[in-house]
Amino acid sequence: MTKATSSVFAGGSGLWVRRPWMLFALVALVLFLATVHFAGIFGRASALSSLEAQGRAEANLKISLLRAVLERPRALPFVLSLDRDVQETLASGDAASRQALDRKLEDLVVGTSASVLYVIDTTGVAISASNWREPTSFVGVDYSFREYFSKAMKEGTAEHFALGNISKRPGLYISHRVGPAEAPLGVVVVKMEFDQLESDWRDTQRPSYVTDANNVVLITSIPSWRFMTTVPLPPERLAAIRRSLQFGEAPLVPLPFAEVERLGDATSVVRTVLPGSKEEDYLRLVAPVASTPWQFEYLAPIDAAVAAAEREARLAAVLGLGGLLLAAAIWLRRREGLIAAREREQRAREDLERRVVERTADLSLARDRLQAEISGHRATEAQLQTVQQDLVHANRLAILGQVAAGVAHEINQPVATIRAYADNSKVFLERQQTAPAIENLELIAGLTERIGAITADLKALARKGRAEAAPVALADVIDGAVMLLRSRFTGRLERLAIEMPPPGLEVMGNRLRLEQVFINLFQNALEAVEDQPDGRVGVTVRLTDDEAVVAVEDNGPGIAPEILDALFEPFNTSKEKGLGLGLIISKDIVADYGGRIEVESGADGARFRVHLRKAGK
Repeated sequence: MTKATSSVFAGGSGLWVRRPWMLFALVALVLFLATVHFAGIFGRASALSSLEAQGRAEANLKISLLRAVLERPRALPFVLSLDRDVQETLASGDAASRQALDRKLEDLVVGTSASVLYVIDTTGVAISASNWREPTSFVGVDYSFREYFSKAMKEGTAEHFALGNISKRPGLYISHRVGPAEAPLGVVVVKMEFDQLESDWRDTQRPSYVTDANNVVLITSIPSWRFMTTVPLPPERLAAIRRSLQFGEAPLVPLPFAEVERLGDATSVVRTVLPGSKEEDYLRLVAPVASTPWQFEYLAPIDAAVAAAEREARLAAVLGLGGLLLAAAIWLRRREGLIAAREREQRAREDLERRVVERTADLSLARDRLQAEISGHRATEAQLQTVQQDLVHANRLAILGQVAAGVAHEINQPVATIRAYADNSKVFLERQQTAPAIENLELIAGLTERIGAITADLKALARKGRAEAAPVALADVIDGAVMLLRSRFTGRLERLAIEMPPPGLEVMGNRLRLEQVFINLFQNALEAVEDQPDGRVGVTVRLTDDEAVVAVEDNGPGIAPEILDALFEPFNTSKEKGLGLGLIISKDIVADYGGRIEVESGADGARFRVHLRKAGK
């Protein structure tokens, strides 16, 4: 970084330090508002869920209590319809029987939760009632217009909630027919009132009420809501209910509810005003009442619970956000320290850069000198490799010159034989003896193949370069080397005793290059024992897990110590006409294929061991 850039950075560092704090304050404000908002939503939802679970439990208890109240008197009309006194009174109709039945009904109603018990004849007129002593007695009143009478006469039983025609008190009328359908005698009716149940509900201070199939409030803990509706009724339905006088002159107006939020099919939040209270939101729960077409509705106040839950959720969220903001503020403060430290480091870096520039020039000069030296070394190495290849090729050509005479001898014999077979074939053809002529031609073809193999080996030996390693039969390599030495050491190869390797043994290398190795070793060994009457050369093969070790041993005079120390160096030889390249070339060939050559020498002769990698290892 330059001085000018450093000055600009230093001058604007104050702005860069203040800007993160401004952004931090803005983000903190946004996060605070969002946290308060969403925490309030979460708190409200949690409170409503908790209130719904609690309200459902309370509603189920109230419904159980309602069913218990309903079930107790339901059996009375059925039992009385089978009572002999009721049947005889309806059948005879005399005054004495009626008075006796009035007293019986009066006694029965005292021990039950029923409000009134009365018996109606087939014309719909009450002939006997438990309240016969009261001014509001049902005796002599015509109830033929009531649904619970007409339905019981037709179907045998009926239940009907209505406002009393005489008492003006609401209740549930349960009726049962007396006698068979084809010859009915009348109807027994029990009226139930729910004053005690409504009083019990009122004590819980939670609005509770029951609606019928027309959504009209029948039973309620708030008396002013009785015979109001939860939804507006259609005009035609409203007119029909008023004509039936089921609810007297009740206006059947909707409850003062305003739905705030729909939480489900049976759960919602409504806003209403209870008598003597202020407007408030309630959780409205709806549940069916088993064995009736009614529905039970329950209102639970939510304002206080929701407000408390929202406060708790917001407080927890704000505390959590405060912790995060505190951690962020600490991070920003540390960042300011890092910026200040960076400015100090920048000044030190500028001083270092000046010194680096000075040293760079020196290093550049040293690098140029080093690159020049490296280029010189690479050129020398390339020349060395070229010379080494030329030396390898020269050694191969030297061996080629030595074996040329032997190859000529090997070729002359098949050529002479071919000439003899050709002359004989000519004679046989002149005599029209085709069979012997064909046999001679086949022999000539075999001899030409032999000549081709000999010349191919000779040309390959003269070829320059390296061949890739491949599996090659070790026995073929040794046989090839012996064949090329046969003419050079005619009459002396019996000194070469070879223990052939196991059939199928393969090593990694190239046949022609490996043959060159063993030609050198065999030739050196045979020349070492050339002047000894009992001279011999032994070749053995030993196997390990990964290698095949070919040992070439002779009983010659051995190798002089001064020659042995530098045996694998170029131009080191004890022969007058030798170049001193054969062993180093052999060593390089074996090394190319992952092997090595070892040598030992003593008074009893020299021993060379060639280590070759087995194929597949």
